[in-house]
Amino acid sequence: MQILGIIPARYASTRFPAKALVDIGGKSMIQRVYEQSTKATMLHQVIVATDDQRILDHVTGFGGHAVMTSTSHHSGTDRCFEAFTKVAGKYDYVINIQGDEPFISPEPIDSLAKVLDGKTELATLVKIIDQQDILFNVNVPKAVLNSRNEVMYFSRQTIPYLRNAAESEWLKTHTFYKHIGIYAYRADVLESITRLPVSPLEKAEALEQLRWLENGYAIKAVITSDDSHGVDTPDDLERVARRFL
Repeated sequence: MQILGIIPARYASTRFPAKALVDIGGKSMIQRVYEQSTKATMLHQVIVATDDQRILDHVTGFGGHAVMTSTSHHSGTDRCFEAFTKVAGKYDYVINIQGDEPFISPEPIDSLAKVLDGKTELATLVKIIDQQDILFNVNVPKAVLNSRNEVMYFSRQTIPYLRNAAESEWLKTHTFYKHIGIYAYRADVLESITRLPVSPLEKAEALEQLRWLENGYAIKAVITSDDSHGVDTPDDLERVARRFL
């Protein structure tokens, strides 16, 4: 399987404008994401998909590959598809790597890539929840899996609801999964899902991936021990920098 890694990187951000270019210990955020992603052995190429000339120039300046995409995209998935259409070569799958994870490990990227066998339509990462504050945090999407490790549903709420157990006992009596927002798309499926209208479940939960489930696509879940350390705000940046630098 030929696999293309794409890192969507917008310049505008409501909570943290220009965060792709912010300095983190002598390197920009996007450079750190790019360099970490290129360490994944299963990816045949990595590119940045941006909507801003400053980011494109910065990426090419440190020796990376980047393509310009529209400023009108509403999701990283849409930006990935446009970038995919502009890249030379034939790829069977695209992996969407979050542009705000400066210390992403290459191992979970490779773990995701290993399930891309031509039959898998979509895939994503999940991590077992082991902290009570994460379990009940509505800002942390959760996933419910079936016996084939396919995602049945995503929700910001804690699911499933354990009717006969106190909430303090839930982690002891059931395995809950946190969704890690990195996606793999089979090339033909990527094109198809970008044509789908916003679905009722997606609108209700503000989770793009519910549109795919609601339209009958199967999403393979890969369980990882690596956690996500995304940067959405300047406070997040300070926290992540303290942990890794």
